[in-house]
Amino acid sequence: MVLEKLELKNFRLHKSTKINFSNKLNYIVGGNGQGKTTILEAIYYLCTTKNLNNNSDSEVISFDQDFFEIEGSFKNLVDNKVRINLLRENSRKQTFLDDKQINRAASFIGKFPVVTLTQSDHSLTLGSPSGRRKFVDSVISQSSVTYLKIILDYNKTLRQRSYLLTKIKETGDKSLLDQLEAWDELLIKNGVQIIDHRKHFVAEFNEYVKESYENLLNGKEYPEIFYSFHEEEKEEVTEDLLRRLLAEKRKVELVRCVNLVGPHRDDFIFKINNIDLKKYGSQGQHKTFQIALKFGQFFFMKDKLENEPVFLMDDVFGELDGYRAGKTSDFLRSVGQAFITLTDFTKYSDLVNKESDFVMEVNHGSVSYV
Repeated sequence: MVLEKLELKNFRLHKSTKINFSNKLNYIVGGNGQGKTTILEAIYYLCTTKNLNNNSDSEVISFDQDFFEIEGSFKNLVDNKVRINLLRENSRKQTFLDDKQINRAASFIGKFPVVTLTQSDHSLTLGSPSGRRKFVDSVISQSSVTYLKIILDYNKTLRQRSYLLTKIKETGDKSLLDQLEAWDELLIKNGVQIIDHRKHFVAEFNEYVKESYENLLNGKEYPEIFYSFHEEEKEEVTEDLLRRLLAEKRKVELVRCVNLVGPHRDDFIFKINNIDLKKYGSQGQHKTFQIALKFGQFFFMKDKLENEPVFLMDDVFGELDGYRAGKTSDFLRSVGQAFITLTDFTKYSDLVNKESDFVMEVNHGSVSYV
C-alpha cells in the first residue's frame, strides 16, 4: 500500500497544503512547532480515523477556522481516496471512503494498516501494563476482524459491570446481583477468547521481534516476550478458572467498584537474554526493543494482511547513538513506504542514498522539497 498524495485544509498550521510522496522513504525536516509532525498526524487520521496523540479532534483545527479537512490517495490493488472533515460548531467528524460515508470507525480498522514509532513509545517498555496491552490489541485488531469484535464486546462488558458495581454499592439493591452475574458470564466467555488470541499472537510475534532484533544488533542480544495473565500465569486459563476468580474477588469488587478479574489486567513481560528489560535494561536496550517491536509489527501485519503498512517515525533518530541510527536506517530499506521526521537533517544527510527518497522541509505549515 502506498500513500501517493495528501491534502490538508485548516489542519493545525497547515492552512492549505498539498504533498506528493515517494513510494519509499519520505524525510520530513523542520524545527519544533513548524508542522512536520502534523503531517504524520494527518496520515494516521487517514489510516485509522483517529488522532495520533489521543487528543480531541477539534484541537487540530487551525486557529480562527471553523473546520479541518484531510484528503489522501492510496494506491494498492485498487486505488482509494479517503477524506475526513470536522466542523468546530458541532464537533462532528465525517469519514468518506471513495466518497461513501463510513458510519462505524470499527469497520475502517485494518483497511489501511499503519505502524507508528514515536517518542511516546517509551511507555511500551518503561510504562504501565496498559500501554503494552494497547499495543498488542492494536496489532491483533488490525489483523483480525474477529479479535476486534471480541475486544469491543469485552470493553462494553467492563463498562456495564463497573456501572452495576457502583449502583449496587450506592443503593444496596441485591436484586442487581443477578444482572451482575449475567455480565460475569459475558466477561468469562470473551475473556477466555481474548487470552487465547493473545497467547497465540505472542508465540508467533516473538519470531518477528527476534528477526528484527537480529537486523538491528546482529545477534548481540536475544529478545523474548512473555504473556502474564494476572496472578495465574502458570495455570491454564479456562472459563472455570475465571469464574472461580470472580467469586473470590466479588466482595472486594463491590467495595472498590472495580473490575478486578480478566485480561484487561494482563501484562506482557519483555526480556533480553532472559533478563527483565523493565527492571534492568539500559536506555539503549529499551530504545532498541521499542524499535524491534515496531518493525516486528510491520512485518507481522504485512504477512497477515498481505498488504504493506505505511510506517511513521517521529523524531526517533535524535534519540539513537550513531550505531543504532545507522542500523535502523539500513533496516528501513526493507519496509515499504515510510515517513520520517527530523529536526536537523545535517546530522543525518547520509540517510538518503537513493533517488526514490524524498526530502521535504516544513516551515510554519509550508512544505518545500529539498
